[in-house]
Formats: sequence, structure tokens, C-alpha cells
Amino acid sequence: MDKKIGFIGCGNMGEAILKGITTSFDNSENIYIYTKTEKTQSRLQENYKINILKSSVEVARTSDIIFLAVKPNIFPTIMNEIKNVIDNSKIIVSIAAGVTIDTLENGLGKNNKIIRTMPNTPASVGMGMTSFSPNKNITKDDLVMVQEILKSFGLAEEVDESLIHSVIGVSGSSPAYVFMFIESMADAAVKGGMPRDKAYKFAAQSIMGAAKMVLDTGIHPGVLKDMVCSPGGTTIEAVAELERTGFRNSIISAMTKCMDKSKEMSKN
Repeated sequence: MDKKIGFIGCGNMGEAILKGITTSFDNSENIYIYTKTEKTQSRLQENYKINILKSSVEVARTSDIIFLAVKPNIFPTIMNEIKNVIDNSKIIVSIAAGVTIDTLENGLGKNNKIIRTMPNTPASVGMGMTSFSPNKNITKDDLVMVQEILKSFGLAEEVDESLIHSVIGVSGSSPAYVFMFIESMADAAVKGGMPRDKAYKFAAQSIMGAAKMVLDTGIHPGVLKDMVCSPGGTTIEAVAELERTGFRNSIISAMTKCMDKSKEMSKN
């Protein structure tokens, strides 16, 4: 990857992407970052050997591909700062929830190349799931290039922007639900006498393995579930209790709340 990649802002999600890119491409000399705090700048420079610039304008002027990785409430300020130094040769990649393509075009210019993405934090270990939605100015070659970057830290799928709220619910926010599930499983194992460190390992590996079975086999999750449930066995007993206590409905309800919040944020 010989393109110059810039980051304006680099919080948890931005750093997860940065780590994926530098690990996959070994191109730290072509990465430029601006963050407000010197402490963060020093840490990122030390850990990833990237270039630290003094302003968002410098990053926008220097880079071919610009990741906007600031909080949604900062976007109006950043767009106002960089709009006069970008042109339609540069690709703007947003990773913020609630900031629409229309908002970006209005703030940066209708003729600019913009891709809205929604990554998640497993990107930091090369296991991310990222959606990407291009505007009308993105060419096929642009899309191939950005997709290559996004796939450097996991899987990436193009989706229509209208599906972004579902993406946020099912992948953007879902690592938090899974961490809670792992913690709960480990608590139960500890209750049964297993040491805490082993409980976390058994729970996390089982979830990772089950997820890989879904992706690799293409078999419906319900069928895979049935394959574990022997007649009159331990698993069906657990499944029955999960159904009794509303496990599925709880997940669906929580994700619906997440998607509703995403819709609300997009209106602001």
C-alpha cells in the first residue's frame, strides 16, 4: 500500500484500525496522524512509528486517504477546518456513528469522494467486521483500494447506507454484548469451581470457535445448535432454560434499542 493514509483523531477505534493497517502493510512511513493531546501523539508515535502532524489541515493536505476518527460532535469543526484543502482526488473515510454521507457532503463538498464505514473494536486483533458505504463519487478502483485497507484488520462488506443502523446493532456495538456473555459464562464456571483465568479462556475460545463454525461451514446457526443438543442431555437443558428466561428476546430488544439510538443520532 503506497498511498498516504491520514488519521484525524485516533481514539480506541481509530487506533484499532491503525494497528491493523500497520501490522498488515508495514507502511508506517506513509501514515500521518493528528490528535489533540501530546500524550496520545507520543504513545502512537512510539508504538507504531508513524508521522505526527500539527493539525487536521496538515493531515488532509498530506494524505491521499483520510480517516475521520473523531467523535461525532467534533465533525462540524473538523469539516470546516479541512474543506478548503481537500479535492476530489482524495478519499474521505468516516468511522463515526450518526454522521451520514449527506452530512459529510454538505460539510466537505458534493464532489468529494466519501466512504462511510462502521468498524468494530476486534479490528485491533485483526478480527474486525466493517461495513462500507460509498457515495456516488467513489470509483470502482477507489472501492477496491479502500476495501483492501479495511480487510487488513478483518472482514469488510459493502452495504447500502440505509442498513447502517442494523450494522451498528449487529457488529458495531455487539462486541460489548459478547464480552458480557463471556463474563457471565465465566462467572457460572467459577461458581462450579473452575479457576477464573481458565473460565475466561474456556468461554472465549468456545465463542470464537462457534463463530468460526458459522462462517466456515455456512450451516444455519439453528442447525449447528441442534447438533450440540443430544436428547435428554445437558445442552438441551441449558437451551430450555435460556428460552424460559427470554434469552433471544433480550438480545433482540437490546439491539433494537441500539438501532433506535443510532437513528436518533443521525437526525441531530
